[in-house]
Amino acid sequence: MPNKSMYNTLEEPIRLGDIPKNSQWLSGEGAGSWFHLSELQEKFLITRYSPQGKIECSGVFQIVNKIPFDINLLYHFTHLSHCKSVHIIQKEKVVKMERIILP
Repeated sequence: MPNKSMYNTLEEPIRLGDIPKNSQWLSGEGAGSWFHLSELQEKFLITRYSPQGKIECSGVFQIVNKIPFDINLLYHFTHLSHCKSVHIIQKEKVVKMERIILP
């Protein structure tokens, strides 16, 4: 397993702008984004914010790998997550969601 200190990941910044309180920071190598998830009629609205609080993208997502997901239970975004698809870990399983609609 690689040594985490080898990577230049961006630490969680102060939440700026209109980033919702329950957004999660996902750090990457030299970059990172805030992700906000809300339920929307059996689907999910996911918005990605820059570290400065600007919306990078937003859309309606659906689960594509048939892993059960409960928005009320503990979860966290993981890699690879971007504007077309996101990966979320819940109960040690990876839930994959893909964007289907732009709001």
